Amino acid sequence: MNGVDRDKVRTLLGRIAEAQERAAQLGDLPEEEFLSDFRNTESAKYLLLVAIEAALDLCQHLAVRGGGRAPESYADCFTVLQEMGVLPEGLAGSLRRMARFRNLLVHLYWEVDDRRVYHILRENLDDLTSFREVVARWVTSRT
Repeated sequence: MNGVDRDKVRTLLGRIAEAQERAAQLGDLPEEEFLSDFRNTESAKYLLLVAIEAALDLCQHLAVRGGGRAPESYADCFTVLQEMGVLPEGLAGSLRRMARFRNLLVHLYWEVDDRRVYHILRENLDDLTSFREVVARWVTSRT
């Protein structure tokens, strides 16, 4: 274990927060307005991808540098953080679903339902807030 790079953690937490804040603005639109303009739907997908990718980068960094096992997949990375005591079980499960959604955005983008994207903006962005808070507390407690 080489130790957690606090600057890297801070940078990734900031990237998550910035993408999350912008995505939340799109989620504040009425559903039909959101769905009626491709700029909304495509921007939301990109912002979700940025936020999830940064969360995955952070997860992998904490797993490797924080003493966890090597994750077997993107979704498994959040299981590793749960095993390390960083994430509670419910949050780890939510983040695993986000990692799978990221795979859908990247590999099967033509199958992504824009209504599902809107639902994620409205119902699941708080999971990223919880992730940021839990990680910040965990990193702070280690110094």
